[in-house]
Amino acid sequence: MFETNVDATYAWLGLALVSVATAGVAATLPASPPPDVSGVAHTIDSVADGPHPSRAEHGLAASRIRLTERSVALRSDGGTGTASLHGPKITPVLARQTERNRTDGSGGLRRVLDGVPPSAAFDDPTAFAAAADRARDADAEWKPAPDRLAVRRVHYGSVHVTLVG
Repeated sequence: MFETNVDATYAWLGLALVSVATAGVAATLPASPPPDVSGVAHTIDSVADGPHPSRAEHGLAASRIRLTERSVALRSDGGTGTASLHGPKITPVLARQTERNRTDGSGGLRRVLDGVPPSAAFDDPTAFAAAADRARDADAEWKPAPDRLAVRRVHYGSVHVTLVG
């Protein structure tokens, strides 16, 4: 009457192993989803595709960002998301203005992104175009992500540039 059934012991051991395995899998899942990179790419493309100068902002829920002239990537604790950009090439402007940036023109690009007219930040459209080319040619690195990403389409003479930062 008080005998231990061998089958019940195996069933309890199997249940214990499945429980431990399930807990292990649940512990490795990220606590949050990856960042919404498709919304950011849509915002960038909608400004870049426009025929007129315009500006937009998009909130970011990411810790790191990487911009190239044709893609955007966001990283957080939930993972990494990448999206291709389908509009014209963008000009990444992520670094804050420093002495180095003032000499290569990206400090002026930051000022233009923040709202200053390009004619106030650059001597002529050629200097503006050269600064944008240098910014696009720079190596894309992971950088700390801001709370909001700004996108600005700017025309200066015959130069049309979409700044993102």
